[in-house]
Amino acid sequence: MDKVRLTDVARIIRSKNSGPFELTLDVFFQDERTFARTKKSGFFTPSLVAGLYRVTEDEVLGIHWFEPALALKITIARPLPSGSPGDTDVFGAQQHAPLLGLSIPLPD
Repeated sequence: MDKVRLTDVARIIRSKNSGPFELTLDVFFQDERTFARTKKSGFFTPSLVAGLYRVTEDEVLGIHWFEPALALKITIARPLPSGSPGDTDVFGAQQHAPLLGLSIPLPD
């Protein structure tokens, strides 16, 4: 099983608000084969996301594979509502960093 860095197989890795109480993380893969192999790996789980973002598994609201865009969409509850006192990223655009260091196993 190959292990590759997510940054080497994704075209785009980004984050954004999904309303004032949620954050969406998007990973757009470079090609269909890598998208399919990553999905098949089962690597992206609520447990993984919860650990990366220091939230409970219940706060991982969804992990969705969107084949037409070769994308993975992950939605989590924001720790603070967007724009509230103590919020450090009103637009949620700087929250994808924990994904950048991941190495993922890719089955054949």
